[in-house]
Amino acid sequence: MAAEIIYGSELAQEIRSELKSEVETLNGQGIHPKLSVIIIGDDPASKSYVRGKQKASNKIGMDADLWEYDSTITETELLNKIEELNNEKSVHGILVQLPLPDHIEDQKVIEAISPEKDVDGFHPISIGKMMTNQETFLPCTPHGIIVMMERAGIELEGKHAVILGRSNLVGKPVGQLLLNKNATVTYCHSKTEDAQNITKQADILIVAIGKPSVISAEDIKPGAVVIDVGVNRVDGKLTGDVDFESVKEKASYLTPVPKGVGPMTITMLLHNTIEAAKRIHQ
Repeated sequence: MAAEIIYGSELAQEIRSELKSEVETLNGQGIHPKLSVIIIGDDPASKSYVRGKQKASNKIGMDADLWEYDSTITETELLNKIEELNNEKSVHGILVQLPLPDHIEDQKVIEAISPEKDVDGFHPISIGKMMTNQETFLPCTPHGIIVMMERAGIELEGKHAVILGRSNLVGKPVGQLLLNKNATVTYCHSKTEDAQNITKQADILIVAIGKPSVISAEDIKPGAVVIDVGVNRVDGKLTGDVDFESVKEKASYLTPVPKGVGPMTITMLLHNTIEAAKRIHQ
């Protein structure tokens, strides 16, 4: 049995075309969704990622401002800029590209963004609402993972989902979203004893630890759904946390790297920005 491969790249295109229609409808009502992205310093990966966000926004007819600053900007100057964007009525979503320079505290910056414009879903208020299953902006990668599985027709309710990794960006929130969908959730991390015994029980295995090929066929049960969130560079090539070749012969569904979860992240950011515009103009 070979796994069905879930290409996030294809699904992302499908969803973006739906979002484009939604933007056209909103434009007709005089609403123009707009994202403001702040980037500090000249990290090439961050710059390329931010340009990708801007390009994806423009492609669906959405405005995206880019505010670029040298890494010498002070924390106060950055917080003042965020406050200005919080008060700017034409801006619906604010995103500060992480990581930030050492002299600026990430958490302070995240908390400065108005929860109404927190399209990354990182604000403690957004996280608290997600925990209590209230309507809020969901973090983009975890939300994208849920949408991928639902669109593929994968049943989540009652399933045993195992999350390998407990980061604040992916591991913790994706487990919470699965719990909100009535899955039974187990977290594994660097201190877990006999993790293989647990991963082999998973109906759904989400791997997000950033180690190449850490999961192979012997770590999963036949027919498991395996979602690979890892992005690693090995010999100049992008590869995930899952040994794709061996796992695809045993899993029922599998996401590739690249073209898997990655494209869904920006797609859910666009979705959140459109939602923010709709809520602000309700």
